[in-house]
Amino acid sequence: MAIKTALTETFGLEHPIILAPMAGVSGGRLAAAVSNAGALGLVGGGYGDPAWLRKELSIARAETSRPWGVGLITWAITHQTVDLALSYEPHAFMLSFGDPQPYVPAIKTSGCALICQVQDIGDALAARDAGADIVVAQGAEAGGHGAARATLPLVPAVVDALGPTTPVVAAGGIADGRGLAAALMLGAQGALLGTRFYAATESLGHRRAKELIVAARGADTRRTTVFDAVRGRKWPAPYTGRALRNSFLERWDTREEELAIALDTETPRFRRAEKEGDFDTVMVWAGEAVDLVQDVVPASELVRRIGAEAEERLRFVRTLLDDD
Repeated sequence: MAIKTALTETFGLEHPIILAPMAGVSGGRLAAAVSNAGALGLVGGGYGDPAWLRKELSIARAETSRPWGVGLITWAITHQTVDLALSYEPHAFMLSFGDPQPYVPAIKTSGCALICQVQDIGDALAARDAGADIVVAQGAEAGGHGAARATLPLVPAVVDALGPTTPVVAAGGIADGRGLAAALMLGAQGALLGTRFYAATESLGHRRAKELIVAARGADTRRTTVFDAVRGRKWPAPYTGRALRNSFLERWDTREEELAIALDTETPRFRRAEKEGDFDTVMVWAGEAVDLVQDVVPASELVRRIGAEAEERLRFVRTLLDDD
């Protein structure tokens, strides 16, 4: 028995699962693999590098005939970036971290479904009013960038605030079918997963980064701004990034003012570490659900595994009801 929700109905999915558009990690091959398996794959366009987008969006479009999409960081993009992404005819367009309104007309005119990721109720209402077809409620447990509210109380609060006409998808700390089933119990129509798919075979993540995710525990992650500071990424408040702890983070966390003074030496060192795959220095964006990531396997296997486990947990819930 398949799980049917507003999300699966919108895109004709077999599983109410969305691949998080992780910048530089969710490339075209991973997005296509997730879509081919019956979920919704999103290419992680990040800050909107045109050459990267052209390459990865071409792959996604070529390798699947099923619905797929793209996600971008709203505060960092331009109308030209959006137009470039739309030229590859994605079925879904996700905007995160900023006001989506300037880009809504182009996305809607293209016939693309608009997904907006938010971190509080106010932004959820603004996204709905801007024309979002789906709202992703992202909790602080998520890897990469996010804000402060936890997933468990945020998701049902957003569901209640938006009402029945705007589907909500849960994100943050979800890495298996139990998390997906829990999201559905909270009133969400599906779940968006990032960290679990970072450790997929098709992910663009570095081999060593995937190994570190598999070996990590939730307590090994921390929200911070130091990796943005050293890269010159001026993220607006209230967003921070959750990454695995490493030597660079331990050295500079809570010492951001000192880091700002040392950027002339620290930034070149960081860039060299990026080229060398030195993850004692370079961040691995990862969420608290790393405890649940035990292996690196193809994305298709992950989709099937997560979907089957969610179905199993939902069937189990029925056994808890007393018919007497």
